[in-house]
Amino acid sequence: MPTKNTKFYSLILILVDTLVLLIAFTLAYVARVTLDSRPLVNEVSSYEYLFAFLTIVPFWILIFATIGLYNPSTYNRRLVEWSKIFIGSFIGILLVIGWEYVSDTHIFPARLVAAYAFIGSFLLIIFERELLRLYRSLMFRFGRGVSRVLVIGNSHATRDIADNLSHTHKSGYKIVAIAGPQKVLPTGMDVTHFTSVETALKHISDLQITTIIQTDLYDSDERNQRILGAAQTNHISYSFIPGEPEFYAGKNTVDVFLGYPMISVSQTPLIGWGAIAKAIFDTIMSFLAIIILSPVFLILIILQAILNPGPIFYVSKRLSQFSKPVDLIKFRSMSAKYGKKDAALEFVDMGREDLATEYREHHKVTNDPRITRFGRFLRNTSLDELPQLFNVLRGDLSLVGPRPILPQEAKFSRSRTALLHSVKSGVTGLWQVSGRSNLSFEERIELELFYAQNWSFWLDIKILFKTIGVVLRKRGAK
Repeated sequence: MPTKNTKFYSLILILVDTLVLLIAFTLAYVARVTLDSRPLVNEVSSYEYLFAFLTIVPFWILIFATIGLYNPSTYNRRLVEWSKIFIGSFIGILLVIGWEYVSDTHIFPARLVAAYAFIGSFLLIIFERELLRLYRSLMFRFGRGVSRVLVIGNSHATRDIADNLSHTHKSGYKIVAIAGPQKVLPTGMDVTHFTSVETALKHISDLQITTIIQTDLYDSDERNQRILGAAQTNHISYSFIPGEPEFYAGKNTVDVFLGYPMISVSQTPLIGWGAIAKAIFDTIMSFLAIIILSPVFLILIILQAILNPGPIFYVSKRLSQFSKPVDLIKFRSMSAKYGKKDAALEFVDMGREDLATEYREHHKVTNDPRITRFGRFLRNTSLDELPQLFNVLRGDLSLVGPRPILPQEAKFSRSRTALLHSVKSGVTGLWQVSGRSNLSFEERIELELFYAQNWSFWLDIKILFKTIGVVLRKRGAK
């Protein structure tokens, strides 16, 4: 939601980044040429060096802009900003080295100058931006540069946006008024409340509103136009944020179709090249894991034959991407006579109505009597899931994804099964690293829906590393 304040702050960042890059390059030159007595590779005067830098710095800033370092979505998120500063600094120094090669001119008097310039620009820009972040936060606390907001809407999103923007020193927004029913008012928030949108629009000048955020379109086109017209008449910012989560979950693109703005909504960002990269990664990593873990497989097969007589593996029908049935392979952890029908029915046959009730309510039981002693060891260590690497290798599963559910579990959440299965199910997932079996069924579904709607390759990597820690600590494994 760009405003005059965010655009001004972005301009400040561009100017200060340029100055800091100049300082970083100057310090790099001084550190190697002036303070270091070793001979230089090339004789480059300070004038030639700085002139070359001033020629290249606009392209360096353009690189920063291209990777989003001047967008609020980046500079309002510290870790994202730091990672992009590193990437931008690295690409920038490569640009200078490439310019040396193409133009056949010498910019760096020694190789260490390039290294110093890269490290210096990365560290100094981070330091500079942290100072600016601190200064901006202090200004927000004193009411300087703050956008005064009128929120209009009737949905849960209206309340959620007002609540999240209430921390003015972080957001730079001050919720001044809310137009909507009583239910959208966050508890304890001291704002002017209007039950009528028309009344709220009349008080824009009195309340010094600088931004309108609308979360719901009204049935009356005239009413919607009145809100937009009020923003235009008063020369203030206007933003429409759809209250329905389907409009901002997954991957969305905005285009023009027949002269009208068109929002194309995908269920998940895991499409196109992302899906291809994930499939290649899964194939390579599962193949390597199977080879490395082959001695472990052999030992477990022998122990299974001795301690848990019967079939080595247990094959279960599960639903994966697009609700396609797949044969899930696991080391068998239950007695050989169990696992052939629904768990609740097996508990009834055992005379354990209490366990049948527990399973129907929570879709799991705390102490499952069907599991053998060795099987419990397999489950507690998660070794029973190792054969699923073969499912990944043959394309049934992904290394990371939502839990592959049983066909009968689909009825527990019919409305969300389609979205849940917009991506391929995984051996591990967000629910495993967020409490695993300690979570309720509904909590697991919510986490898996979040994964499907917010997938990124780095999220997969993070989950894989967290899975290792969870398994080693045996936290939540049942």
